[in-house]
Amino acid sequence: MSEPSGGPAWRKTPLAAGLYFVATPIGSARDITLRGLDVLASAEVIAAEDTRTARKLLELHGVPLAGRRLIAYHDHSTPAARDGLLKLAAEGASVAYVSEAGSPLVADPGFALSREAAARGIHMTTAPGPSAAIAALTLSGLPSDRFTFVGFPPSSGGPRKKFVEEIAGLEATVILYESPKRVRGLLDLLCDHAGANRPAALARELTKKFEEVRRGSLAELLVSVDDDPPRGEIALILGRAEAAEADPEAVDAALRSAMERLRVKDAAAEVAAAYGRPKREMYQRALELARSDGDS
Repeated sequence: MSEPSGGPAWRKTPLAAGLYFVATPIGSARDITLRGLDVLASAEVIAAEDTRTARKLLELHGVPLAGRRLIAYHDHSTPAARDGLLKLAAEGASVAYVSEAGSPLVADPGFALSREAAARGIHMTTAPGPSAAIAALTLSGLPSDRFTFVGFPPSSGGPRKKFVEEIAGLEATVILYESPKRVRGLLDLLCDHAGANRPAALARELTKKFEEVRRGSLAELLVSVDDDPPRGEIALILGRAEAAEADPEAVDAALRSAMERLRVKDAAAEVAAAYGRPKREMYQRALELARSDGDS
């Protein structure tokens, strides 16, 4: 977010008391809406996840702070800080909230603010705009008629594995964010649990100079990340799980046949690839068959 807007285009207008959630650019500074600028120019108080980013945005678009209060509100803010903002709105002030980038409440600390404002009956509205999740979905080429946003996965361990297992079975396109340092490991887990052939897209640095979208199967994206590790902010889009069409008896027969030639793990991988099923699912079924056949 570095280019100037080309001159003020905002209007200062009276705002009713309440809380205004304003979407801000995720990259290109010009992506903010005119209404968003109007709100930022008119609000009596501005709360921001990062006050430095907010100041820069106001300066780029020629919106004067003019002595108005600019208050930090982020993940480490206390309940008292949230209460202070809500008290201002309840007592007649117009309070605008901006996250560091994108749409408030999408992977940022605005949710608690919104929830408490709703509980107290405080007027709320939004000046909608940029969202990395929606931008990535738009460019992914994957179905958008049913999708779910799941935020950031847990960083490691059992919670991360459980997270991947849960999203792998969703019959909807899945949007998530991940660190470039952990995206390779995430793709590896997804190949095991969602199937290496599952379509996906990796979008990074959206609306910025080095915007890039990689599309392909999970296996192809894994190779791509190994060959050229991505940098910057990443949104990963996972294609929906498809209902299994293979005859369970045919799958079992294929597993038994493969296990006559291969180790259980390798047999499961072969059948998973042949039937488009997750390797982990086929491995578990192979173990069940091995135990059952051994007992008979």
